[in-house]
Amino acid sequence: MRRIPIESARPIVVFAITRLAVVIVALVAVAIVDFAHRDAAAIVLWVFAAWSTGVLFLARRDPDRIVTPMVAAGDFALLLALELAAPDALGTVRLAALFLIAAHAHFQGEQRGVALAAIGSTVLVVGSALRGDSSFGSNMLTFEAVFIVSAVATAVVVGLLRTSESASRLRARGLSRRTMRAESDVRRRVAEAIHDGPVQELIGLDMILSAARNAAENGRGDEAAGLIDEARELGMRNLRALRDEIVDLGPYAFQEISFETAIENCLPAWRRRYGFEVGLAIERIDMPPEMRGHLFRIAQEAVVNAGRHAEARAVSVSLRTVGSQVELRVADDGHGFDGTDPLGAGEPGHLGLASMRERAELMEGTLDIETSERGTRVLVLAPLGPNGAAG
Repeated sequence: MRRIPIESARPIVVFAITRLAVVIVALVAVAIVDFAHRDAAAIVLWVFAAWSTGVLFLARRDPDRIVTPMVAAGDFALLLALELAAPDALGTVRLAALFLIAAHAHFQGEQRGVALAAIGSTVLVVGSALRGDSSFGSNMLTFEAVFIVSAVATAVVVGLLRTSESASRLRARGLSRRTMRAESDVRRRVAEAIHDGPVQELIGLDMILSAARNAAENGRGDEAAGLIDEARELGMRNLRALRDEIVDLGPYAFQEISFETAIENCLPAWRRRYGFEVGLAIERIDMPPEMRGHLFRIAQEAVVNAGRHAEARAVSVSLRTVGSQVELRVADDGHGFDGTDPLGAGEPGHLGLASMRERAELMEGTLDIETSERGTRVLVLAPLGPNGAAG
């Protein structure tokens, strides 16, 4: 069972301070209240205070050393000793046990936390039974059963919250890393494309124009005209290449344009690159600019995958409202993902697919990809919100 790493040592230190404060309060209560076994309880509590002081010292010096099962085992051993030394403190011991179980479940994670809760609570209950008190009857058995169930339930809930929090944190970190890597890749690709394409050809264009000028000055009009036509063709070719680069970067002014306009701007580039027409069935929907941007990026990634990887011959893009949701559907007739799960956690290298999923999550929507040898269908459903409307 793997323990989820702790990002910050501050909660560990706060836990160590809090547990020491609880023990000190318990010592004060023992000094004030007169009850049977008070001296024995005080001895155990002084040991507990020394133990908690050591834990606080470690929390400040080396936090990882106190979020281990051994510290939890020490806590339960001292609680058992207190319970055996002072039977009147049974209720207090159970409350302290629930506090420690919740804290350790948070630090240990879901699986280890539940295991510690089950073992620790069972040890305390068995200790009560072995003490042989006459009061350990049916009513006490019911109380102890409720205690064990409460301890395990506490560990389950706290552990699940910790797991969910850690998963969200790791997902956000992964998204940030992929965003930075993707930005770096885009910068490098654009720089290479400009250097290897327009920059080199503009040098050639300058040479062609110089030759055309010389031809014109020397009275070779036909040669000059041919060189000028060649220069114009070279300029148009570079213009198309730069437009394709702009399309790849995507339209950022989604406050100004619609989803349909953004997709239509991409059609010529997709036609030249992949040799297929993209069928459109787009309903005019009033959406927030961020939502239009996310949907466009998902559609763009799906079409590029169809042309670059799936070798599709036909692609369709549809956008419509389904109740209070927006539905984006991109389908192609390519060869699919060769039997692998495109959104599987174990599939490496699918940064584009991960980006599609994360964009769907940012819209609080869902992404579903169905793929087979007959083609792939990408389906996104996202809530439209109160201000959205079809037009």
